[in-house]
Formats: sequence, structure tokens, C-alpha cells
Amino acid sequence: MSTERLFLEADLGPQAYRSAMAQVVDAVLDARGDDPYSGATPDDLAATLDVPVLPEEGVGLPAAIEDVTRDVLAHSVDTSHPRTAAHLQCPPMVPGLAAEALIAATNQSLDSFDQAPAATVLEERVVDALADLFDLGDAADGVFTSGGTQSNFQALLLARDRSLGEQYDHDVQRDGLPAEAGDLRVVVSEEAHFTSRQAAHFLGLGEDAVVGVETDAEHRIDPAALEATLDRLADAGKEVFAVVGTAGTTDFGAIDPLADLADVAAAHDAWFHVDAAYGGALALTDEAERLVGIERADSLAVDFHKLFYQPISCGALLLGDGADFRWMARNAAYLNPEAHEERGVPNLVAKSTQTTRRFDALKPYLAFRAVGRERFGALVESTLEVANRTATLLDSAEDFELVAPPSLNTVVFRYRPRKGLDAEAVSDLNAAVREALLEDGRAVVARTDVEGVTSLKLTLLNPTTTLDDVAATLDAIRDVAADVDAAREVSP
Repeated sequence: MSTERLFLEADLGPQAYRSAMAQVVDAVLDARGDDPYSGATPDDLAATLDVPVLPEEGVGLPAAIEDVTRDVLAHSVDTSHPRTAAHLQCPPMVPGLAAEALIAATNQSLDSFDQAPAATVLEERVVDALADLFDLGDAADGVFTSGGTQSNFQALLLARDRSLGEQYDHDVQRDGLPAEAGDLRVVVSEEAHFTSRQAAHFLGLGEDAVVGVETDAEHRIDPAALEATLDRLADAGKEVFAVVGTAGTTDFGAIDPLADLADVAAAHDAWFHVDAAYGGALALTDEAERLVGIERADSLAVDFHKLFYQPISCGALLLGDGADFRWMARNAAYLNPEAHEERGVPNLVAKSTQTTRRFDALKPYLAFRAVGRERFGALVESTLEVANRTATLLDSAEDFELVAPPSLNTVVFRYRPRKGLDAEAVSDLNAAVREALLEDGRAVVARTDVEGVTSLKLTLLNPTTTLDDVAATLDAIRDVAADVDAAREVSP
């Protein structure tokens, strides 16, 4: 069996690698069109991709890349397009793309030092820099994760095990959950990300262990309601082991009053976790003061594949006291024997819920080194400005309705072309418009429900998006809405 063009060490491997990478670069650039999406439906894509996945004989790499370019890239959402504004899915910056190529080619795994020597030390350096960015103190530590979901899960795992260990001298890692775990509760905003409830399920506590607290007019957790909730839970014999604050909710970008939450958590001896997967990038900007209180977090989730503009996946979990990793640490003789720790060999696998783990820390490192803090902050600030100007544009339009002023760079609104449309009619229309817009392909926007009414959402993460691009998106919404109305008029 010939390996001459399949591996870097093979005779023609370097030549094949250069050729493939050049073809891939051209494929990515050539597949980009005038619109962010082709409009292909699930049935269209199923028909296009009805080809053998594992043929008896391969077609060769150049031909396979051509197939993928035509059948996959051409029908992928262009996350770099200025009219892609649906989800918290950023346009990846060029330094991040370069780092991704380096990560893939070197194939380091962060589960032992001998698999990833420089990568291990570099991740520790990046974690230290992030701890400084968020002013977490000298005892802080952290680990890279796949993103906010993993970070939030791991934070609550550590919080649960610390609570049971300190309150009941119970070792969850060894003995599993005790009967007292049934009384454990996590308190979050009603608008917090669903991953807190998902984590409670995965941790064996059940989603009912997560208690939502009502929010104020700005969609932030209400401190008075939080205190009342904690009092009610205490009276019912429940143990609140974690309070979760959000720095950037998914729909409205709301930032909870983190300092107030830190006070409450401290008063109740609860772990204070901050989900800053979305809003953590404010630490780079002139609006960093909006994160006051984050420095008091026991744990902090931050994502780099949102407002730090890095390719998916890339996140980090930071701890105010790195010693709290002890609640999940373990040693494996073939990876991280105890003798390594005695000799000072770095041990990252003991901090992670993953074993094999990519060198994702290289992406923010290369980007930070290339771009610098000042320019990074300016990129984030530019998107906040576009969001504010978008809100003004929507508020002045007769056929659109701004649901709330933006806090970060998400803008929630509704298309309401005629006065007198009731909530049900507006909800049905906006849901239909969103689906029609995706098939139209000129713009990609999100949908959400606000007080039971389907609404549209622009997530304006892209620093290249202008107000003209937003206006073009609104015109596309008007156009497809007219088509939706026309189709309804002729329907039997």
C-alpha cells in the first residue's frame, strides 16, 4: 500500500501537503458568493450529498476537495458575510485561521506533557494572561475547553463536589452522590443560558435543581428577587451551592449586576460562577467597567469563538482559586503519574473533563500577538456601535418594532407591517419570514420568543458589517414578507 502522498513523512508528503493546502485556500475563497447562503433546503442537500461516503476505491484528494467545494462549501453559511447575523457564530479572523492550520498539522494533544511540550506551557501562559485580564488574582488557574457549555458544566461539577465535600465530608469522585444531593440547588437568572439546566441533568441533580430568578426591565437578574428566592429555598431546607451570573445573555446581551451577585453568593457561602462566554470580550474595551464583580468569581466561562473572532471551538474555564481543581483531579500512570507532579511536570489533564484535547490556546495566542489588545478592543467596540445605530434605524421604521435597546450587539425586533396585527398574527408572520429568508439566502437572521411572541434577532458580531448591510437585510425581510403574504392570499 502506497503512503507516498498521504503523510508528511512520506517521500511526496510535503509536496502533497502544499498542493492540498493551496487547493483548500482557493476552495474557501471561491465558494464565497454574493449572498451568505445558497438557500438550499434539507431535501436539496440530502439529494446533493447522496454519494458514497466510503467508496471501495478513492477518487484522489484533488477530486475529493473539488466535490466538497461544490457540494458542501457552496451550501454552507458564510460566517464572514456581513449579512450573516443569526447566532453567536463569529467571522473567524485570519490569524485564527492560520493558527487552526498549525494546530491540525502538528496534532498536539494536551493530555500529557510528552505529547505537547510547548503547547502545554503555552496554554498555561495564556491562562495566566486571561486571569490577569479579568483580575482574578495570583491564585487563579484555568484550562481550555470546547466552549461555554463545557465550561459551565465543569464549573458546576466543581461547585457541587466542593459543597458536598466541605459540608458533609463526602467524596463524590469516589462514592457518588449522597442523599443530601437531592436538596442541592443552583440559582440563575430566568434568562440564563440553558446549559446550567443541562449541567444539572448531567450532574445527576436534575433540571429542577436549577431555580430561575426573575429579571428586571433590562433583562438582568433582580437582586431583590434573588434574595427572596434564597430565603424561600432556605426555609424549604434546600442548599444553594452555586449562584450563576451572566455577562451577556443570548437574546439581549444583558449583563447581570455581578458585584451584587458576588455579595449574595459570599453571604450564603455559595460558589459564584459567571457565564461570560458572550460578554467577556468587554474586558478588552473601554466598557470593561460593566464587568465589575467578575473578578470575584469562583469560576468564569469565556469563549473565543464569539467576540474574540476565533474558529470554533475555543473556550476557557478560569478559577479564582486553582486549588479547586482538586475536586476532579486524578492521576493515570501512563499520562500523569504522581511522580511527574513531584518533578514539576505540568499536568493539564487533571483539570479537564477531556482526555485527548486540541491545542486551541494557540488561536487566541497567535491572534493576540498579531493584533494586540487595543485593536482587538476597537473591533468589539465597532460592533456595539453598529448595534446601537441599528436599534435607532429600527425604531424609526414604520414597519419594524424594536423589542429592546441592545446591551451588547444583539438586536431583537419584529416585522409589523400593519397596525392592528395582534400578537398571534405577528408571531406567525415573523416565524414564516425567518424561514423564507433562509431559503432566499440574501441574509441569515435568528428567531427567538419574547413574552410568547416570535421575534427576529440580529447578532451583529462582524466588525465588517455596516449600517448599509443592516439596511439591506431589512429590505430583504420586507421582500420575503411580501412573498409570504402573497402566498397566503392565494392559498385555499
